[in-house]
Amino acid sequence: QSKAEVQKQNDAKEQAQREAEMEAQKEKDQQRLRYSAEVPILKDMGDEVMERVDFPPRLKGGKSRIVTIQAPLPLGLVLGEDEAIPGLTSVDEVAAEGNGAAAGVKQGDIVRAITACQTTMETPTWQLLAGGIGQPKTKRFMYSVDGRPLEEVLDAIGSNRMDVQARDVWLVLERID
Repeated sequence: QSKAEVQKQNDAKEQAQREAEMEAQKEKDQQRLRYSAEVPILKDMGDEVMERVDFPPRLKGGKSRIVTIQAPLPLGLVLGEDEAIPGLTSVDEVAAEGNGAAAGVKQGDIVRAITACQTTMETPTWQLLAGGIGQPKTKRFMYSVDGRPLEEVLDAIGSNRMDVQARDVWLVLERID
């Protein structure tokens, strides 16, 4: 074998390896898009920013995907806790005329995250020095429901009524294809 033939073989091997790596990366990117969602994230300064968040699949077998849905309250959903997998909240019923059905929630969806609201007392430093008690401020944030008890999930959904801007509830759902 000449030097040129050896070089040609090595180049072909390297090219095949690069193509295999690119294919693996493409597959990894598709998997990430399948199990992630772009949701509003509350930042330190109180700003809400859209960010892609990963949700590793709770259902085995690779036959599910993550979907996001926005709907106003009341959602018209009956949620339940899976007896086989504790801390797994599923959609047991969807009212045909409800806001959840209109937005695309389906029976059997698994709830992975939702928006929730919390009211806290905000006190600027100058008010603290003057002896003030502060002002109530409501923050809306994404709340992961993985492993949480059903009562807590229901409370978190209901807390969206406190949203002073009356925005739609965000639901991150894992859906079986």
